[in-house]
Amino acid sequence: MALTTPPRALFFDVFGTCVDWRSTVTQALNAQSHAALNSATASLASRVRLKASDMTLAHWGDFAQQWRNSYKTFTRKLAADPAVPWKSVDEHHFESLKELLTQWELDGLWSDEEVRALSLVWHRLDPWSDSAQGITLLNRLFWTATLSNGNVSLLSDLKVHSKIPFTHLLSAELFGTYKPSPAVYRGAAGKLGLPIKECVMVAAHLNDLQAAKSHGMQVVYVERPGEEDWSDDEVDKARDAGWVDIWVSLAEGNRGFVTVAEKLGVEPPAGYARKLSSSA
Repeated sequence: MALTTPPRALFFDVFGTCVDWRSTVTQALNAQSHAALNSATASLASRVRLKASDMTLAHWGDFAQQWRNSYKTFTRKLAADPAVPWKSVDEHHFESLKELLTQWELDGLWSDEEVRALSLVWHRLDPWSDSAQGITLLNRLFWTATLSNGNVSLLSDLKVHSKIPFTHLLSAELFGTYKPSPAVYRGAAGKLGLPIKECVMVAAHLNDLQAAKSHGMQVVYVERPGEEDWSDDEVDKARDAGWVDIWVSLAEGNRGFVTVAEKLGVEPPAGYARKLSSSA
């Protein structure tokens, strides 16, 4: 598998592909729960205190996954129906967090101000270990841009927090819809003034890549632990069908974007390979 047209820009999905949302969000929820339970000033209802006291890190992991799933449902619904009123990802994260707290019988664990602050945890997700190194290498030959459903302010904060040196920040917000709408992929190429065939979508989600491919982009799949929504059989069929131009598996050393750079012919600076091996 290889790219058929020399690319000029690589567009990156962010949540799960560039950053490890699951660990960051789960740990934040767990930490804020303990803070509320240990607060001398918090007045918690007995049922809420009992419920929160029983929550383990694994429970908060399940909660985080439901939060993430609600985001996927929200963005796909808006992308599929232009009549649905626009709402930013930040707005959705705040509203869905409140709904989940009610569903889990944890409403009242935090004040509205605390819930809003916690909903912005998505602005400070920690990167995968290879993300900054890999993008730094890719910047030697290509433009690198986010292409996420996250709003612009979220992506700007993430870039600072993660220290991933993207050359451009692009959000679906700029196009008034969400992936997998064709307006996002075509609009991203247009923003950089490029033919779409000279653009590459990089993601850890085959549904994102399938949409990008159908609209003319070349695609690179980077496996990340726990990120793929498709079943194992569907993943195997996609690999066998060969429509993914470059496939980077976890079996290749879990070096993600660094492996992408190598496969695209980026020559690292002197001593870079030694630096990578020493930090592994």
